[in-house]
Amino acid sequence: MKRLHQFFVAITVVSVTSLAAAAEEMQPVRHILSSKGDQLYDGDQPFRFISFNIPNLHLIEDSFSFSDPNPWRWPNEFELVDALESVRQMGGTVVRTYVLSVHRDGSDMGSHVHVRAPGDFNEEAFRVLDKVLQIAGERGIRVIIPLVDNWKWWGGHAEYAKFRGKPPEAFWSDEQVIADFEETIRYTLSRVNSFTGIAYKDDPAIFGWETGNELDSPPEWTSRIAAHIKRLDPNHLVIDGYSLHGVRQESLDDPNIDVITTHHYPNTDSGFVEPILKARAMTKGKKPYFVGEFGFVPAQEIKEVLNTVIDEGIVGALLWSLRFHNREGGFYWHDEPSGENLFKAYHWPGFNSGEGYEETSVLDLVRRSAYRIRDMKLPTPSAPAAPSLLPIEHPSRISWQGSAGAKCYDVERSNNESGPWEKVGQDISDAALQYRPLFSDSSVEKGCHYYYRVIAKNNRGSSDPSNVIGPVVVNHMLLVDEMQDESILHSTAGAVKQRADHPRQVQEDIHRKELGPGGQVVYQNLEPASGIRVFLFCNSSSPACEIAVSSDGHSFEQVRTKQVVSERDAGNYGYLQPVLVEATIDAKDRSYLRIRNTSSSDAEENAFQISRVEIAYDDEKN
Repeated sequence: MKRLHQFFVAITVVSVTSLAAAAEEMQPVRHILSSKGDQLYDGDQPFRFISFNIPNLHLIEDSFSFSDPNPWRWPNEFELVDALESVRQMGGTVVRTYVLSVHRDGSDMGSHVHVRAPGDFNEEAFRVLDKVLQIAGERGIRVIIPLVDNWKWWGGHAEYAKFRGKPPEAFWSDEQVIADFEETIRYTLSRVNSFTGIAYKDDPAIFGWETGNELDSPPEWTSRIAAHIKRLDPNHLVIDGYSLHGVRQESLDDPNIDVITTHHYPNTDSGFVEPILKARAMTKGKKPYFVGEFGFVPAQEIKEVLNTVIDEGIVGALLWSLRFHNREGGFYWHDEPSGENLFKAYHWPGFNSGEGYEETSVLDLVRRSAYRIRDMKLPTPSAPAAPSLLPIEHPSRISWQGSAGAKCYDVERSNNESGPWEKVGQDISDAALQYRPLFSDSSVEKGCHYYYRVIAKNNRGSSDPSNVIGPVVVNHMLLVDEMQDESILHSTAGAVKQRADHPRQVQEDIHRKELGPGGQVVYQNLEPASGIRVFLFCNSSSPACEIAVSSDGHSFEQVRTKQVVSERDAGNYGYLQPVLVEATIDAKDRSYLRIRNTSSSDAEENAFQISRVEIAYDDEKN
């Protein structure tokens, strides 16, 4: 079941052996950070960092499932451990979450909000944040928490104003609206962690409180909120959330603001180094300053930023952004709307799927910089922990919970639970496919049963084997085409093209075949095929998708289909409609199977994009 309201009941499998080994290197957080001059201190030691923003650390907005239109859910413990362990392996000691979410009319967030209404707070949401802080503290990582958003994505300042029937700008000046936000701050800062028993205001795992994310706030509002935070929690740092427009003198002069931060993107700065140096010059000798967000640029420009941060004595920098392993297999994905249809969230330790935005090079650069800024020798990575194999319904749908730092996996099969084991999948990436089964074992035979296990690998070695799943009985054969290329297809004709662009609209899938009106794809040698499922995306809830069979590849006979629609609106990202087209095939001696767009109109909106095809067939050898 995908949606779990009690997320700690969800599958959480972590290798005891691997955690014991990792614990030898982990140093839990002990001190609340302090500031002196323009530097931060952990106890009496200077504190500097290079790391990542993990926006969905406390709330996942990318939980796509073809049959479930709601992409929001709470992370479970496996996912939080994976995220923070990934940061630890990179040498990171700080992460920044996204904001505390607020109910927004018209949003698809549903119950996945921290603030339901003025003074109405979601205990389930804050228990997730409790768990984030517990795991972060255990791994020596501090968490920056922005308190409100300037933007609409998770609900923000405009929603506080709307609660009271006021326009968005009332958030900065209306006494009632400000008091509502101050109550959110009071509730959050006064909270006692339900897992550790530590009050938030006393928790060293909290780096500090950021007044908000990229706020266009008047100085007077910032001064009031900073003073409010300090009254409630004099222990932690207060970070000014006015970050897109440089450094304000008012913030440098305000005794309740401890830390300054700036954000940099190609659509806000023509180059990053110059504004960063300007911010450093303004804050030098006065207040600590760090780069809170930057990204969507090539590796060379990222290197220039990190070198500038390290060489100029800047406290730190956080790249945007990192996503972690999905408890149902693979990773969470996020194509960035401002990322020029190229940049996506990074996945540790980097994969071929991220080659277009130099993922592996960037992550290696971040790791090296994270240790260099702390004057530490770059340690040798360890072999990954054992993955956890998930239940297997069919050998063509195999997935596992990945291991932090694993580069690839081997899939092994046996006729017996205790072996011997045969390698049926080698060097399989769990970042190659998006929200789909990770591996299809096409070498099975109908009527047989099998056992499976998985081994994680990286440059330092292999993990212990995963748990064993089986017996898996093969009651039908299944051909799977993930549309990564045309190697499985017999032929294409008409308006057919490969699509990888705008993946956010299609549940982040980067491998699709678009069939325009008249376009078709044909499969061969599946006799006798018994059924087909076509996973597609389109502008309509009733695409003109025809399934037909043929004995000679020329004369095709249409078969009856059923379309299953998972209704969803376009939302903030322009989502296309997911439609599952299914057909039972009882025609014999038909070795060709065709999928065709039969629309009579050439209008672009009548095209549909095929994401995955599953064809069930009998094995003639049996």
